[in-house]
Amino acid sequence: MQIRQEKGCYTLYKENEAIGTAVVDGTTILRLEVVPRWRGRGYGSYLLKELLRQNGGLDPKQATRFTAPLPRDAAGRALAQKYGFAPDGSQLVRRRVPDLSAVQLCHAFLTTRLAPGGLYVDATCGNGHDTQFLCTLAGPAGHVLGLDIQQQAVDNTNARLAAAGYGAVGRAVLHDHARLAELVQPGTADCVLFNFGWLPGAEHDVHSTADGSVPAMRAALEALRPGGVLAAVLYSGKVIGDAEKQAALAFFKALPLTQYTVLVCEFANWAQTAPLPCFVIKK
Repeated sequence: MQIRQEKGCYTLYKENEAIGTAVVDGTTILRLEVVPRWRGRGYGSYLLKELLRQNGGLDPKQATRFTAPLPRDAAGRALAQKYGFAPDGSQLVRRRVPDLSAVQLCHAFLTTRLAPGGLYVDATCGNGHDTQFLCTLAGPAGHVLGLDIQQQAVDNTNARLAAAGYGAVGRAVLHDHARLAELVQPGTADCVLFNFGWLPGAEHDVHSTADGSVPAMRAALEALRPGGVLAAVLYSGKVIGDAEKQAALAFFKALPLTQYTVLVCEFANWAQTAPLPCFVIKK
């Protein structure tokens, strides 16, 4: 099967025969129909799914709103319901709220806890997304330090900060996060952020491990001021296993309550390998 699109008109072909059409204006589906002799075989479902996919409606990170006319027959109503359309007045509406990722939850938590100024550390800067976020928290009066063991990550991060206008606030350096204490004095950091795993877009054979991550988190706690936050997103899966995640969780659970408040935020209806946001607040 093939779908050809021209000026908002989508045509579904089976071999060389046009068996279905749809007309779309932005995110409004004006018409969707399948040739009568091909109905009831899933072609309408295939066409609608492709319309949504090509216009961002299946992207879990994107907020979308699609509308369509109210269907007149039961098959049309069933198809609309299958893809999340619901009656809203004189039309159908499909609203998609973006999934909340572990990193987004981490950022939201830190935004509510931390104030501008001070020292922020991105201990695993990667491509610089978290480092740039910390720069927005630190503001012009603050300072952000990014660390990574890969030169590509350091270069990518510094380029991102410069392009976003944060070159005077933050910088990344080539340094092992396990030796964080060499760069950050005890009791001086407002936040140390870890996003474990591997450099996005690079080979997966270089990734964080428990041998380096646990000492790094121990050093991070020493670096924090009272009221400061250690934030970590833990990962597990086929490539990296779960040894690092389990070691980090054991480390967190062993921290004394008199000195730290520890939060482990689990997405209860996600897979066991879902990223795990964790927070340690120093007392």
